[in-house]
Amino acid sequence: MKPYNTDQSKKEEVREMFDHIAPRYDLLNHTLSMSIDRLWRRRVVKIVRRAKPRRILDVATGTGDLAIAMARRIDAVQVLGVDLSERMLDIARRKVEARGLDGRIVLDRGDAEHLEVATASVDVATVAFGVRNFGDLDAGLRELARTVRPGGKVVILEFSRPSNRLFRAVYEFYTYRILPRIGGVVSHDRRAYEYLPASVGEFPLPDEFLRRLEAAGFHNCRARSQSCGIAQIYIGER
Repeated sequence: MKPYNTDQSKKEEVREMFDHIAPRYDLLNHTLSMSIDRLWRRRVVKIVRRAKPRRILDVATGTGDLAIAMARRIDAVQVLGVDLSERMLDIARRKVEARGLDGRIVLDRGDAEHLEVATASVDVATVAFGVRNFGDLDAGLRELARTVRPGGKVVILEFSRPSNRLFRAVYEFYTYRILPRIGGVVSHDRRAYEYLPASVGEFPLPDEFLRRLEAAGFHNCRARSQSCGIAQIYIGER
């Protein structure tokens, strides 16, 4: 599915959407999730830190929250953050500079399906809330696998659908009915905040996503459910 359903490709629409909502993205992201997204990112950082990486590729880095968290908590690591949206990257650059991390985080505009990153050149590749926006999911996963060295890891944080029926009903009422109204008013782009939760429903279930990670070139793939299944942390090895 696409945000606006125009004649443009999904990739072009996603870039346009994030350019548009960038100024209010952080505010809405933390407010609408009641800041639980911060907890999930901290868990991702712990997983990544155990791999003792020197070079990390953060794809769909957005406004840089995960890249910043990894640079702050992992000694001597270098992070390359890549995103389609230049306006999201502008915000990320300001945040990185304000925290004095511009010597350890490099931010570039880039396409997840055609990364300008050398083969087997990073220790860990990460994506937080971005894989469901890839224009071609499988092509993006293959690119992640290409960039990770043998013995390295991919760690992906993504929304999911809770398995408990009652909890899922309450969660989906909030995400489909309440979230788009608030997001639309604050960002002035209701369609973006209709697309974002709807895209979760279109995303593969955890077992299927793990199979696709394996098909892309990863092994020992597993998922860790977060907050009753609202999100998953996926881990794969090269």
